[in-house]
Amino acid sequence: MSTADPNRVIVTGENPFIRLSKTDGGPNTTEASFWRIIFCPAGPGHVLYIKSELTENRWRIYADNIAMARWLQATVQGMLNAELSDTAIPVRDAQFSKVGDPNYFWTERVVSRDAALDLTWYQCGDPLLIHTQPNAVPERPYGVCTVLVPALGARLSLNGVEAAGQPWPTEREGRPFSTSALAFSESWTEVR
Repeated sequence: MSTADPNRVIVTGENPFIRLSKTDGGPNTTEASFWRIIFCPAGPGHVLYIKSELTENRWRIYADNIAMARWLQATVQGMLNAELSDTAIPVRDAQFSKVGDPNYFWTERVVSRDAALDLTWYQCGDPLLIHTQPNAVPERPYGVCTVLVPALGARLSLNGVEAAGQPWPTEREGRPFSTSALAFSESWTEVR
């Protein structure tokens, strides 16, 4: 038996996310999907997709590689959230940095001409290794292998103003999880 996944790897990197809401199970008041890509067909780079009351409930995209941001919209990110398959959403040029230890906290900083965003995850739990095959879930043509670190605490700020809401505890595969998590060593695949 081969230990190699038979599918084609299309992207690898990191994809931490923050989903905040005012009540447990309530509608998300902030959704943020951050990507640090090591490789994909459009090259390496960083991108943040964010929708929040801080962005007037409209999607904003910040990136240092517009081709990569658009490729993700046309593939994995667009599959994960259909609203983001809209390539008419402008992409704002930005610079990215990080600090932290995922055992305790992790902060991603995004700086553009007119915005400074900080995304922080804390109260980190035990990691889960998730591996799915392409087409294993209806409407999901891609497979993924990722290490997810649940974060019971998360916050996001734009120009010093903090987003409302909080992450909430949940379960995934019968294990403690959260509506916000660090996703490291994330690789997405498609059938060859």
